[in-house]
Amino acid sequence: MNTHILINPNVAAILGALVADAASLGLHWLYDPVRIEEIEKNGEVVFRQPNTADYAGASGFFAHGNKQAGESSGYGEVSLLMLKHLAKHGGFNRAAYQLEFRTHFGPGGEYVGYIDSPTRQTLRVLLPLDIASFPEVSGADDDQMPALATIPALVATHHEPYDALMQRVKEAVRITNNNEIAVSAACCAATALQGILNGKSMIQALTDALVVAGNVLRPTLEQALAMETLDSVSAAKSFGLACHVTEGLPIVFHIAKHASDYTTAIKTNIRAGGDSCGRAIMLGALVAAHQTKQQNLASSIPLSWLARYRKLAIAVEACEGI
Repeated sequence: MNTHILINPNVAAILGALVADAASLGLHWLYDPVRIEEIEKNGEVVFRQPNTADYAGASGFFAHGNKQAGESSGYGEVSLLMLKHLAKHGGFNRAAYQLEFRTHFGPGGEYVGYIDSPTRQTLRVLLPLDIASFPEVSGADDDQMPALATIPALVATHHEPYDALMQRVKEAVRITNNNEIAVSAACCAATALQGILNGKSMIQALTDALVVAGNVLRPTLEQALAMETLDSVSAAKSFGLACHVTEGLPIVFHIAKHASDYTTAIKTNIRAGGDSCGRAIMLGALVAAHQTKQQNLASSIPLSWLARYRKLAIAVEACEGI
């Protein structure tokens, strides 16, 4: 039985990010790998229905009580919003995206769920203004993982020179994260994904991306790549489990280097605990794009996983529009 489909690697990067986020939602921000291990002995860690009982007596933050299995976290919503924006406008339009961001996440918007600090502070800037008054930089001085959420769609749909991509990434990131470490992390993640889409091996793409990682992030990324075997729990102990790019991106690099396939990567990421959804966006994009190229356009995302992502039809329609 064929459980995979033929897919363009650029589309695989986009869907890989979105599906990974949805798969991770059920145990997002559970900071207890031992509890996660216990849960997995009696069930599944992917596409798990968010349940406060999983967090009882453990270190964690239960944020998704209003969501169903297969829905997106706030990160996934940002990732899909950028994809829809690019499909609608044929490219990135900063002010139009800011308006769509405000409409989606602001009062009365489609999004209902936890609002993280960068999103909340960005809304405070944008809500009182009309579109003609939107500043080029509307983001918070914050290095949390929303900085990476737009990267898969931006990279997968970009066909201009590398310097133009970096400029576009910086512009998009500063809409929510006006922070130098966040910008460096986004440029590093974008460089790695572009390398994969251009045919580089995983290790080569990750290594080449270190050049733009910045002085703060590069040493930890080098440490992550130097770890010889796949052990996300140990990586998380070394780098941290919280929502900062300095903690999340090294774990992404570690898992992406060692994971043999997409499902292994995403499950390994969930087992580490903490901000699994934040890490899932770039991890899912990198591994799905790489595996799809390695498998001659056979997607590494299982059909059963695609089917459980509740906004698949919207995402596919946007991909077709691009």
